[in-house]
Amino acid sequence: MSGRAVETETDWAKNEFDGLDLGDKRLNDRLVVLIKQLAAKPTASIPMACGGRAEMEAGYRLLSNENVEWCKVAEPHWIATEKRASEYPVVLCLADTTELDFKGQKAEGLGPLNYEARRGMYLHATYMTTPERLPLGVSDLWMWAREFRGKDGVRPGQKESLRWIEGYERVAEMAERMPATRLIYVADRESDIAALMWRAKQLDNRADWLVRSKHNRSCQAQGDSSLTTTGETDTPEQPAEPEVDRLWALTTIGAPLGEITFTMPARGKVKARVVRQGLWAKQVNICAGKGKNLAVTCIVAREIAAPVGVEAVEWRLLTNREASTPESVIELIDWYRARWEIEMFFNVLKNGCKVEAIQLKTVERIERALVLYTVVAWRVAFLMRLGRACPDLDATIFFHPDEIQGAYLLSKTPLPKTAPKLQDVVRVVAKLGGFLGRKSDGEPGVKAIWLGLQRAMDAATTIQAMRELMA
Repeated sequence: MSGRAVETETDWAKNEFDGLDLGDKRLNDRLVVLIKQLAAKPTASIPMACGGRAEMEAGYRLLSNENVEWCKVAEPHWIATEKRASEYPVVLCLADTTELDFKGQKAEGLGPLNYEARRGMYLHATYMTTPERLPLGVSDLWMWAREFRGKDGVRPGQKESLRWIEGYERVAEMAERMPATRLIYVADRESDIAALMWRAKQLDNRADWLVRSKHNRSCQAQGDSSLTTTGETDTPEQPAEPEVDRLWALTTIGAPLGEITFTMPARGKVKARVVRQGLWAKQVNICAGKGKNLAVTCIVAREIAAPVGVEAVEWRLLTNREASTPESVIELIDWYRARWEIEMFFNVLKNGCKVEAIQLKTVERIERALVLYTVVAWRVAFLMRLGRACPDLDATIFFHPDEIQGAYLLSKTPLPKTAPKLQDVVRVVAKLGGFLGRKSDGEPGVKAIWLGLQRAMDAATTIQAMRELMA
């Protein structure tokens, strides 16, 4: 793995928000201070993270400032993310939505969730990673609260499915600015929208797309001369009735192209296990609306010999890319499997940063805070992945010397005589968060890291305070 995404200074927040323009230098400086405070204690509430009454009030004033637009706060990170992505030949743009349940809070502007009685809002992100799963950052955000249904049962407001199409459009715009990087828009079943695929075609597929198939559409294999869409033909003769097949059945006709084997990660109480799948791929024509025929590739990955009592893992994917060899299909499956990274990102955001516990009076204030926490959540995931991918990097690139010393002191681990490596420091920090570090434990996960970071930052603050007292 390349270290191209590596920062050059320990003051990462200042670098990440370089170019921030909130219309007042004092606001710019305060935001950088606040993001560093939140990152130092990702599990703490805003008052606890700020550490004092004056700092807390300054942080709340910033979040309450109506002149501070959340998109202006996010823009420097989006630019930094794009810059990191431009250094790689292929980058995955993982898109997904998560709901934020504020559990009875009465912030002005919250709306219903899946039940009208539940209150909260939704966050839709595009999260960029390398194919090797190194997180590069968030490149786009949608945040909204639903309106309540009217007496007729209809919910007013903009169609929520537009977020997928607009998300792809933003990725396509980036692709124009990044000619040396191929961007792949990757999304789950909710994005199986013909209008999205047609929009991508209109934009000449500037960015490739790969979505999980939700609809078992009617379709024809490519090369089927009987394909029609609206009944119009080039001759006055009425065409023969086309032979229509269902998408998934048509794709799996014949022997599989090959196989893939991988380890499915643990989820909740479900243990990790090895999965072996047979692979099929077929180029087909689907209807994307009246008079709109769309050529796509459908891929089916079906588990072979799943354990008794366990549901077999089967994925059905659609893409604009051709995939006629086992290698090209496996590459697409690996890219889809990388979608797990945005789920991990949401996990850090909700369970690590505890954003659903934010207590602010309006949705607008919550949105400003959420932008900051998305950067904190990316930072935690970034450190975890980079510690695995580039273990020999100098840890002082990412951690202040006092943070390193504090982590080693709390873990009762001797401080190395030479510059510590990134992987070593990440493991020490994770031990403070409950990681045992046994040979069978592998590398630490994000939960241990976010818990350990808070303890390491507390120790660093203590070291700095003692130094000032002794000066």
